[in-house]
Amino acid sequence: MSGATVPDGQRGDEDDRGGLRAAFGGLTTRGRSFLAAGVAAAVCAYVLGQADLLRVGLLLAALPLICVLALHRTRYRVAASRRLTPQRVETGAEARVQLRMENVSKLPTGLLMLQDHVPYMLGPRPRFVLDRVEAGGRREVSYRVRSDLRGRFPLGPLQLRLGDPFGMCELTRSFSAYDTLTAVPRTEALPPVKLFGEASGYGDGQSRSLALAGDDDVIPRTYRHGDDLRRVHWRSTARYGELMVRREELPQRARCTVLLDTRRIAFQGAGPDSAFEWAVSGTASALVHMLERGYAVRLLTDTGSAIPGEGAEGFAGSAQDSAEAAGLMMDTLAVVDHSEGAGLSRASDVLRGGGDGLLIAFLGDLDEEQAALTARMRGRAGAAVAFVLDSGAWLTGGAAAGAAEDRVRQLREAGWTALAVPPGASLADLWQQAAGLRPETAAADTYGGWS
Repeated sequence: MSGATVPDGQRGDEDDRGGLRAAFGGLTTRGRSFLAAGVAAAVCAYVLGQADLLRVGLLLAALPLICVLALHRTRYRVAASRRLTPQRVETGAEARVQLRMENVSKLPTGLLMLQDHVPYMLGPRPRFVLDRVEAGGRREVSYRVRSDLRGRFPLGPLQLRLGDPFGMCELTRSFSAYDTLTAVPRTEALPPVKLFGEASGYGDGQSRSLALAGDDDVIPRTYRHGDDLRRVHWRSTARYGELMVRREELPQRARCTVLLDTRRIAFQGAGPDSAFEWAVSGTASALVHMLERGYAVRLLTDTGSAIPGEGAEGFAGSAQDSAEAAGLMMDTLAVVDHSEGAGLSRASDVLRGGGDGLLIAFLGDLDEEQAALTARMRGRAGAAVAFVLDSGAWLTGGAAAGAAEDRVRQLREAGWTALAVPPGASLADLWQQAAGLRPETAAADTYGGWS
């Protein structure tokens, strides 16, 4: 939620002169027409010697000038705030923006016109007209925004137009505060199946390792809200000066790395229905699914960057960090774009340094060299699942199919559970099929091909 206050009034001679010039610059077409007509009538009255016409000209010219001076001398303060709910939405979903205007001065306002700056991807700019706002009064208006494209979109600043009752003059004031709407990739609910070779995770088997026995051997940690006070380790508390508890058993959270291939040369086409956008959406779905199952998850790209980057080898540090880590990874996917890299060597180096656990990869077009490098990424992973997209087939609607099948076969021979992704495929269906696909027998399975 953001807010700001715009004062109307003058402070000092220099501000007064600048405000007066701005007020005259705010003359509307009607105001300028009245002023021009008045001057013309006054000149004609002087040339023709018509006193009555002179009075009419002076009246026409004086009306817009009086409106300018009255609007310029108006002294009231208007506060505005914006509330965006929610600040993070999936593509295609709506967010609600609520604007609140409050007159914090002791004078009522005149006609107020509000306009919020919104990127064109979110729709037309919303405009509202508010009648008189009494002293200390407030008004609330709202509108909705929706984006079919992922990304981060600024909302604001809010503009306030002040007008006189006759429509002769309008002054524009801008607030400085703005908010940001984050449109994350659309996710798909995946079936709760167990992939071949997948180890028991935090929520699948509750496998635990006991700490070493004895008061001198326990591993203390900082007290957290909800810990049992009977586990307080007084010796460590006295040593560190803060409440410490015994960590008698340590949950072993199974790890999962989700690899996203973002190379520009690996994907053809653009737009919401392109192969790259499917890969980004599939990555988001896999991340959310594995986090819900209690895994310590990290997002890895071909550039070698690991998100969230906390704890060992880039995984989230604890179960309490899952929500924050999920938000960080989804925010990253909201703005991820093509990289200029030509290979997957950086991602392979990261996996070689700490590649244990489950590996899920969303890959674009692979040549022989990159396919061989990807095959070696299998490494120490308990299970490795690859979804290979033939972007050429996606671009032509499947007319140029078949390029991904050789790569899928090569990955399966190396121990991967690999599937080719046809245009418009459902990740939930592919995920279900991957659960029953054994790497050693997958070479004879043709699911995921274009036939």
